[in-house]
Amino acid sequence: MIRPATPADAKQVAPLFILSMGHIAGIFANSDRYEDAIPFFENFFQRNDNQYSYINTLVFENETGIAGSVTGYDGALLHALRQPILDQLRKTKPDFTPNDETEEGEFYLDCINVDARYQGKGIGKKLINAFCEKAASLAYARVGLIVDLENADAKRFYEKLDFQVVGTRDFMGHTYFHMVKTV
Repeated sequence: MIRPATPADAKQVAPLFILSMGHIAGIFANSDRYEDAIPFFENFFQRNDNQYSYINTLVFENETGIAGSVTGYDGALLHALRQPILDQLRKTKPDFTPNDETEEGEFYLDCINVDARYQGKGIGKKLINAFCEKAASLAYARVGLIVDLENADAKRFYEKLDFQVVGTRDFMGHTYFHMVKTV
């Protein structure tokens, strides 16, 4: 079942963020151990004022708990939603200023995460479809996301869901395909 997330989901969803964040989780944790970012994500997930908030997240729940999640928001709100994250990160990295990964006019899919035990069962596809339906219901014409140039499997996955490459973006030390789907 796909449903809106709640603050109580933080303990289950925060570890899932690490799956899609990869090296970015390490930057947030200031550690080579990505899992060190779990408390960071738990904190911000429970709040309602940032890009990783429960209010921006849908979860896929099965009989054992939360098996996946998708998080995203209006690209025009990126700077406002990112500010609490930047305020925290700049306590240890005062000059931390990432490029923008999204823009006005798109409903941005920031993170899609499926627990490793449930990958390959169609959960990611269901979450993305639900996210796209949400975007359409909110009158957005397109959904955007970024995919690391080195992640050919993810690029193919999104292409099968009708996302198309519209350019590239440099973000946090990597280059990404910017992909968009019309909804």
